[in-house]
Amino acid sequence: MAKLKEDFTVGNIRSALIRFCIPFLISNLLQALYGVADMWFVSRFNDAASMSGVNIGSQITHILTMAVSGLTVGGTILVAQFFGARKEKDVSETIGTMYTLLFGCAVVFSVLSIVFADTILGWLQTPAEAMDEARRYLQICMGGIIFVFGYNAVSAVQRGMGDSKRPLLFVAIACAINIFVDWLFVGVIGMGASGAAWATVLSQGASFIFSAVYLSRSGSVFDFKLRSFAVKKDKVALLLKLGIPSSVQSIVVNLSFLLMTMLVNGFGVDASAAVGVAGKFNSFAILPAVAMSSSVSAIAAQNIVAGYHDRARKSMTDGIMIAMVFGILVFALSQLFPAGILQLFTDEEAVIDYGVNYLRAFAFDYLLVPLQFCFTGLINAAGHTTYSFVVSLVSSVAVRIPLAWFLSRGALGLAGVGIAAPGATFVGIIIAFVFVATGKWKNNRTGIKRES
Repeated sequence: MAKLKEDFTVGNIRSALIRFCIPFLISNLLQALYGVADMWFVSRFNDAASMSGVNIGSQITHILTMAVSGLTVGGTILVAQFFGARKEKDVSETIGTMYTLLFGCAVVFSVLSIVFADTILGWLQTPAEAMDEARRYLQICMGGIIFVFGYNAVSAVQRGMGDSKRPLLFVAIACAINIFVDWLFVGVIGMGASGAAWATVLSQGASFIFSAVYLSRSGSVFDFKLRSFAVKKDKVALLLKLGIPSSVQSIVVNLSFLLMTMLVNGFGVDASAAVGVAGKFNSFAILPAVAMSSSVSAIAAQNIVAGYHDRARKSMTDGIMIAMVFGILVFALSQLFPAGILQLFTDEEAVIDYGVNYLRAFAFDYLLVPLQFCFTGLINAAGHTTYSFVVSLVSSVAVRIPLAWFLSRGALGLAGVGIAAPGATFVGIIIAFVFVATGKWKNNRTGIKRES
């Protein structure tokens, strides 16, 4: 059992951060890569209707996944805290409760999405020529959403116990299967959007089944037997207490991106495409900061319940320094070679011209997100997910959108939309820093403590 867990309350913090972060970073990179595999294969072997179907269907699946993501965030924090408190029975009960809740949500979402697929697609004003492909993609993906939830839940539990290597193995399996099935179903057989959907479901399903079997046979604290999937009321309360703010935060952030898209669309199709291309690069560029934030959360959570607040704080400061190295590197690349970066995704000159100005302005965000993400990593570790939600709400909605509108009205144009991102992040840093500096984060909201 020891090989599936790591105790972060002892040993060198910085080396622990690096050991934990690197597999997590690679996992995120693989997820980002196979996340675009469906669209790549469909775009190469099918028409625009299939591409539109994959795009629309995947957006719906993503939003529903984000709606329950808070449970996995809360699960990671609780598992880490109970593990740090040496309470393995509570760890097992938390895992069983979270799995059962997620499986219940998956069944409900699957039924509703399959029955009301046309209604949902109609709300999104799906083009008539893409309706059939979008419907098939959505219904197949939602029919297998239980595997998506299951995989994310297993990975969240493993990271809560200090293990980021096993999730990397699981996502690597999913990535390989997804690409192979995409090639077979979309490229060879010609199934279009349906083939891409089956690739997603089969890859996630195989990864989840493999992870469950592997963990149950490797001495995991959770044995995956039917009796272990019991719902404990106290664990439900804690999961919802920590998870609801995170779920709402994810939804709010995604809605803010939609509002930003509406603003950018006012500059024309070339500007809209430029921001979209820059967004693809950004999805990879921020992965180090995302991985480090989660690493800080997992390490700090174990130390907080053990009463080692200095170690918890050090995980944050060391995390900032490590993530900042990547941030400076990405910032330098964005300033020196913006056109080269954009040319990886498009060769249209008008799009690249818009994109260069936007990316150079936006790139200042890469110098700031390591601070905000690591601050919120520590805040979340102590169960203050509501405060993290406030930070995100203020920076993403109350600051970035109005600032982008104001700055884009003048000579800055699209660059004004870009500079609004670091401006909003800076405000978020100030809010988070005040909370950390005052020491309020030390008040653990879960009430979990290690018994002497």
